[in-house]
Amino acid sequence: MRGRRIPIALPNTGALSRRRHALYIRSAIIVFILFAFLQFHVINYDSNESGPSDNANYSTAAILQMVPPVFHKYLTSKSRNATHGQNGTQLGMGDGTLRSANISEILRMIHRYNELQTILNEDIFGPLQNDSVIIVVQVHKRITYLRHLIVSLAQAKDISRTLLVFSHDHFDDDINDLVQSIDFCKVMQIFYPFSIQTHPNEFPGADPGDCPRDIKKEQALLRKCNNALHPDLYGHYREAKFTQTKHHWWWKSNRVFDQLEVTKYHMGLVVFLEEDHYVAEDFLYILELMQQKSHELCPKCNILSLGTYLKTFNYYTYNKKVEVTPWVSSKHNMGMAFNRSTWHEITRCARHFCEYDDYNWDWSLQHVSQQCLKQKLHVMVVKGPRVFHIGECGVHHKKSNCESNQVISKVQQVLRVARRSRQLYPKSISLMMASVAKKTKLRKGNGGWGDQRDHQLCFNMTLIGR
Repeated sequence: MRGRRIPIALPNTGALSRRRHALYIRSAIIVFILFAFLQFHVINYDSNESGPSDNANYSTAAILQMVPPVFHKYLTSKSRNATHGQNGTQLGMGDGTLRSANISEILRMIHRYNELQTILNEDIFGPLQNDSVIIVVQVHKRITYLRHLIVSLAQAKDISRTLLVFSHDHFDDDINDLVQSIDFCKVMQIFYPFSIQTHPNEFPGADPGDCPRDIKKEQALLRKCNNALHPDLYGHYREAKFTQTKHHWWWKSNRVFDQLEVTKYHMGLVVFLEEDHYVAEDFLYILELMQQKSHELCPKCNILSLGTYLKTFNYYTYNKKVEVTPWVSSKHNMGMAFNRSTWHEITRCARHFCEYDDYNWDWSLQHVSQQCLKQKLHVMVVKGPRVFHIGECGVHHKKSNCESNQVISKVQQVLRVARRSRQLYPKSISLMMASVAKKTKLRKGNGGWGDQRDHQLCFNMTLIGR
């Protein structure tokens, strides 16, 4: 018996095509929405590239609108000096020099400040706890940037629990008045005692008998100028304005960890900032999370870093991400923090730091890590930065436009977007898988540090006890 043929229904190719087409459209829409959402959280920070804020108003008034009125006082100039240079810095006699009587008085004041070790506002906020955070700011004379750093610190959560130490290599009444007006935490000032300002015609300033930078060694020997036997590795002789920064960094670190009475038993973190940095309001909160999780996520990490030099930030993706990597001077020197045990490992290698022919403190520190430390420096760095660099001009950067408003305004907008989208104060942090780190090559120093007098001055700073 022949069976019945059962008809087979053929698919409706037109209907399938329409459904497939609709699916593609919906997928494309979802991808577009997701992309747009992520892009909303990506902020361009480069002042030289196009970005969402290129048409923004960078006036002082616009910047003030982003600052709570209670902190406007830190941005208001109350100059008592008759003559000022760029960014409100003191010029003294008007020709860039100071009378010898003024130098003697400044040296006396510096000695007095360093001897007294006065802590302002201690009666309001109480004594420093041994595990509290100490924030050390290296200050030269760019008061405009310093004003904005102070405003950012004033808005930081838990700032009242810290000790804020300003380390100066230039004595200026306006800067001192600004620092001493701070009322949101404990404050101390320390003064680098071997500055160019106070030694304008002798080492460590520029001695008239010093060898000119570009003179040949043979000519230097005939002239018998100072340190003729020891040009740097590029054949140049010292320039005081470049050597001062490394000396100052080394002096202030020794001073804070090993010479101040208030830090005698301190075992907490010390955060290193500079006058042209700007902090996010949750930088201390993030630092605490990093410290708590460091034993779990990176037991070998001995430095925590809160800043990066990236120009574009995506807080939606990276707000709570950290990365672990060997410490690299050019990437992890901003907003770095470490404790006394790490510092004492570094000071055991003082000779390597002080005799390395590089005028940069961070390159010298990397040389210490590569050539001397048993446990090389490793860093846990936050991918969504909490410390920003706002300085357009300085020792290494000489732009034709040193206007600070544009960069400051962009940083304010970065943080405003992050705050509004609730990307600050994450409940936890997580480790982002880093790419396999290449073996760090031993680098040739940048020079500028061949003078034997610099070596000895630097090393002597480690020999001064409390």
